[in-house]
Amino acid sequence: MAEAAGLDEIFVPDHIAIPPDDAEGSGGRYLDPLTALAWLAARTERIGLGTAVLILPYRPALPTAKAIATIQELSGGRLTALGVGVGWMEPEFRALGVPKPRRAADTDAVLEFLGRAFANDVVEQNGQRFLFLPRPPRPALLVGGAAPHALARAARFGDGWMPIGGKPAELAPQIARLRELFRAAGKPAPDVSIMTRLPLDDSGRAAELARAYAELGATRLVHSNRYADAAEFARAAEAIAGRIRPALA
Repeated sequence: MAEAAGLDEIFVPDHIAIPPDDAEGSGGRYLDPLTALAWLAARTERIGLGTAVLILPYRPALPTAKAIATIQELSGGRLTALGVGVGWMEPEFRALGVPKPRRAADTDAVLEFLGRAFANDVVEQNGQRFLFLPRPPRPALLVGGAAPHALARAARFGDGWMPIGGKPAELAPQIARLRELFRAAGKPAPDVSIMTRLPLDDSGRAAELARAYAELGATRLVHSNRYADAAEFARAAEAIAGRIRPALA
């Protein structure tokens, strides 16, 4: 439906172990994001694919990199953006047996490995050299989370930042700081992919907000919402493609 509506990309979220007392709204129904993207890649032909966001400390570096490379290879390079995050939900860390206080260091370790793996056919991990093949183009790494830590992490390991929500006026100084950090690191201008919930029931207001983000320098706008059924999703996709995006032209 997203592809038929003419949208550029479709993103999937990541929760792995929602506790029963925190399942309001979702019912605890979450698909594994990388498996879901592999299925979507096979069901589509054009649309870009991404995560918003993949929680890196939940996953070991090498199998995660292999899954990402597999989707990228089989989709013909349509895994365009990998939003990544450090995670926040204590029960999920507990269910996984992963110490939450280590989440920042674990995230950095996975990001560092992704950078090496997608840059070299021969990679070393845990003292073992091996072939990382196939090695398709690495998707853009967009670090989610709040300033200042997410900005520093993006400048060190990534290609851009994926903030959640935030009014344009509030994001402006943070984006300026992000650009400073990327210049200092000798990197090209950062991708700024803003994840928000557009008020689609008021297309004028939604278009106004989208224009404000674009003027701020956003390179991607991800509409984040839950959908009761496929029909509701189709209406949202058509509203974005038919009424919001033309307002940005």
